[in-house]
Amino acid sequence: MDGGIRELLAAARDHGLAAGHFQGLLHIAIGRRISRPNGTVVSAGITWRELAPLLKELRFDRELVRAFGADPEALAPRDRERFWYSAIAQARVDTPEASADADAIIGELKKLGFIVGPNPTAAATRKPPAKGPAKTEKPPKGKKK
Repeated sequence: MDGGIRELLAAARDHGLAAGHFQGLLHIAIGRRISRPNGTVVSAGITWRELAPLLKELRFDRELVRAFGADPEALAPRDRERFWYSAIAQARVDTPEASADADAIIGELKKLGFIVGPNPTAAATRKPPAKGPAKTEKPPKGKKK
């Protein structure tokens, strides 16, 4: 499954999606279900610890962290894996802004052959629709004397 998320990250980087939507890309990699058009699951989400080495291995541009307000000079300059782990921590990937940024690139990722699922947090907080008229409770019957 690791190979599939690696492919997604490399495709996003190579097609310029990471440059404009890095926070959203991190949000997708960590918290969303990704599959291929044929239904093959690429990833059900990975941890920060799994994502940091991938970003290092794929040689993502360190300047991408500026998009969410981090200073690349202030993050572990000699240890790239630690650099990316710290960057992910500062990216606030659980915010509505990160989710909106992710939603903005879903269409482009679909063109590249990746189907991205909905934000699981938003789906969990959504209330199911009412199924009919509300039932009223009848008062308990008292004892007869």
